[in-house]
Amino acid sequence: MQGDKRVDLTVPSAARMYDWLLGGSNNFEVDEAACRLLLDAAPTTKALALNNRWFLERVVRVLAEEYEIRQYVDFGSGLPTQNNVHQIAQSVDPSSGVVYVDNDPVVLGYGNSLLDENDRTAIIRADMAETDYIFNHADFKHLINLDEPVAVLFNSVLHCLPDAAEPDAVVRRTIDRLKPGSLVVICQLVSDDPRLRSQVTELMLEQTHGNWGRVRTKNDVDGYFRGLDVQQPGLVDVTDWRPDSELRRRQRSIEWTEYGGLAQIPRR
Repeated sequence: MQGDKRVDLTVPSAARMYDWLLGGSNNFEVDEAACRLLLDAAPTTKALALNNRWFLERVVRVLAEEYEIRQYVDFGSGLPTQNNVHQIAQSVDPSSGVVYVDNDPVVLGYGNSLLDENDRTAIIRADMAETDYIFNHADFKHLINLDEPVAVLFNSVLHCLPDAAEPDAVVRRTIDRLKPGSLVVICQLVSDDPRLRSQVTELMLEQTHGNWGRVRTKNDVDGYFRGLDVQQPGLVDVTDWRPDSELRRRQRSIEWTEYGGLAQIPRR
């Protein structure tokens, strides 16, 4: 596994599908074809992807401006697009350090080309569940000081982990390494409709050849936040997380949503 894991580029990946849904160009025909099948099952999925991206932009700006966080770890970061985590954080403070983590080789290639001239940003090729490997990586140690507060982001990625990978345990292992006062961003795909959850989960598992998890429930996501101090406005459809535009609020997904929020590790 770890950094030398190879991914078959003829098989759709969640990262490249997300890029296609956002209107990006760093994807392949197989990714577009898989997205079109997904849109047949859940027609408002493009709105969902946009809502999630806008949430990421808002929450990083809040972390940088209001919480004065200067260190970020973005798990399952996906393909680079506009207004990436490092661009937002470093617009507030250029010294901010950002580590991206992803296991898709296309993400690694495009990411490295984007970050070549930014010595406060790095991308580590790894599965988000490889906690020891990530935290012991030289680039991580260079950019992240665990004696200071860190923001970790699991933005629209935990649904990519099957239950066997224990996404809750991945979150716990990560939190346990962080200083009190650090912050955690988590959201994932949820639906109240068991038929939709089953249909989309089976579709994604088939299309990605098993490289996916499942659509979960709000209760599943609530569990990720146990022991943390959830920040206002609580755990919500991310479209409603401190929206900065009424226009953006109107672009709703119907069949499923991204649900989650921002929480702080309690100070002892």
